[in-house]
Amino acid sequence: MTPWLLSALVALLPMSFASRLAKAEWTWRHPRAALALWQAVALSAGLGVITAGLVAAVAPLDAVFPHGMHTFVRQLAWGHGFHGLGWAEFAALAWSAGVLVWLTAHTARAAVVALAERRRQRLLVDVAAEHLPDSDVYVLPSARRLAYCVPGAGGRVVLSQGAIDSLSTAELQAVLRHERAHAKGRHDLVLLPFVALAKAFAWLPFARTARQAVAVLLEMIADDHARDPIPLARALVAMTAPAPAGGLGVADAGVVERVRRLLARGRQAVWWVSVLVYSSALLVLSGPVAVLVAPWLVWDCHPSADLLTCVPDSRT
Repeated sequence: MTPWLLSALVALLPMSFASRLAKAEWTWRHPRAALALWQAVALSAGLGVITAGLVAAVAPLDAVFPHGMHTFVRQLAWGHGFHGLGWAEFAALAWSAGVLVWLTAHTARAAVVALAERRRQRLLVDVAAEHLPDSDVYVLPSARRLAYCVPGAGGRVVLSQGAIDSLSTAELQAVLRHERAHAKGRHDLVLLPFVALAKAFAWLPFARTARQAVAVLLEMIADDHARDPIPLARALVAMTAPAPAGGLGVADAGVVERVRRLLARGRQAVWWVSVLVYSSALLVLSGPVAVLVAPWLVWDCHPSADLLTCVPDSRT
């Protein structure tokens, strides 16, 4: 029971402080480090949920999880199937497999939907917008104040005529740098796993919080590419229309927080905070990774031997 509880804690502990992490203002000054921590928290939670089922499933085979896991793998290889496992252990295995398949399916679906939306948006831009010569910018004949990028190969940076007419040159340049940062950083791919997580577990507050927080952090990271924060802050206030499906817009998420951050840009980020956050991300991720890797570290196998000749390492 103890290994199962430890694995469950590995999954639940990161989720327990997600709401506090989403509200922490230090993330505004260290958005890249905060993004890494969110990625570690989400991955740790997912691996922890899957690992908890594996630990519970192989517990009757050996009290030590790594040895129990190897015993289970050997049974499968020898054709003994689920010998020694009861209905509860079989249910635990089904849980782990189900969660893995569920997450994989939603990630694949989110990727397919994103590709379709980007392809559709790229075609619409090519048909309706005017491509400025010697530039990556496309201008839509719309009075709405819009600015967004269509990421991916052959991406587009799109401005509406309304945005061009209402923004100053400095504001337009700041907006363009923001959108180009999205495109160059492939922020759509960074956000994709969190979109899939929010779809797969729409009933889970952690999944929704993570998706929203990461979206805001990506906007802040793109904001940092503007040379002068004041014009970008003014542009954010002026442009409140969200980007269409398939695009990443300048005013898509956390506008109020981002304006406050840009206006307070004089506050310097402290380097050791980033080091501490990155170290925390590694620590959060180390738990489930250690549980998954341990079975393959405690067995002594000769390079020429197959799995069935492996024996427990006498040093463990």
